[in-house]
Amino acid sequence: MTRIEFFFNVEDKLQKVAELSESAIRKGRRLMLFSPDMEVAAKVENYLWTNPAIGFTPHCRSDHTLAGVTPIIIDCDGEQLAHDDVLVNLQSQHPPFFSRFRRLIEIVGVDEADKAAARDRYRFYRDRGYEIKSFDASGAAL
Repeated sequence: MTRIEFFFNVEDKLQKVAELSESAIRKGRRLMLFSPDMEVAAKVENYLWTNPAIGFTPHCRSDHTLAGVTPIIIDCDGEQLAHDDVLVNLQSQHPPFFSRFRRLIEIVGVDEADKAAARDRYRFYRDRGYEIKSFDASGAAL
C-alpha cells in the first residue's frame, strides 16, 4: 500500500521540492514531481537548475528520452509514468494514479486555499484506509 506523507506549513514549496530531490538522490530513490501545469513545471525545472548553487540535481521532463534513467522527473499530465517509487504531488487534487507509487508526498503551503485543498486530499486518502504521516514545517504540534 502507498505510504502517504503530508508536509504542512511549508513557506517555500520549491525549496522543499529541492530538499526532497537532493535527499532522494542521496538515498538512490526516484521522484516524480507532479505539477499542476506547464508553467509550474518550468518553475520547478528552473529551480532545480540553480539549487543547490554549487551542485546539480539531475532531472528532466517525463517526455524526455532519458526519463527512464533520470532520478527526478517533472510531469503535469500523468500519462508517461517513468517509475513507481516516490510521487510528489504539487496539484490541488489527488493524483488519480497515486496508488501505483510506493510513496506519495503532499506539500502544503501556508495560504488558506492550499490548506483547504490539502484537507480534502487528506480526507480522501484517510477514507480509503491509507496510513498518513504528517509533518509541520512551522514546528507546531500536529
